[in-house]
Amino acid sequence: QVHLVESGGGLVQPGGSLRLSCAASGITLDYYALGWFRSAPGKEHEGVSCISANGLPTHYRDSVKGRFTISKDNAKNTVYLQMNSLKPEDAGVYFCAATQDMTEVPCARNQYPLWGQGIQVTVSA
Repeated sequence: QVHLVESGGGLVQPGGSLRLSCAASGITLDYYALGWFRSAPGKEHEGVSCISANGLPTHYRDSVKGRFTISKDNAKNTVYLQMNSLKPEDAGVYFCAATQDMTEVPCARNQYPLWGQGIQVTVSA
């Protein structure tokens, strides 16, 4: 059975940092592209950042470029999202997802069949 389990969320002040982790079991991430998506009230479920199976290339939505970094550690079967200089508009429930879609860097919600349960990120003073 496949499980993706997110951790590292929480409350942070604007300008602060968080590192999200997503540990996988039941699959080997060497063969999967991974994505981080977020859901917030009043917003569509959006792709934040994605990484191909071999680690390159990566994709970031424009609003997080230069602030967020996605990485994967195949030895630990884990994908990370380092989030720096957080803004209130970054808040939401963050989900990690996995796919064997062979598109260069899949980053659309419908390309991902495997999902974690989500974790809350709150950015507030």
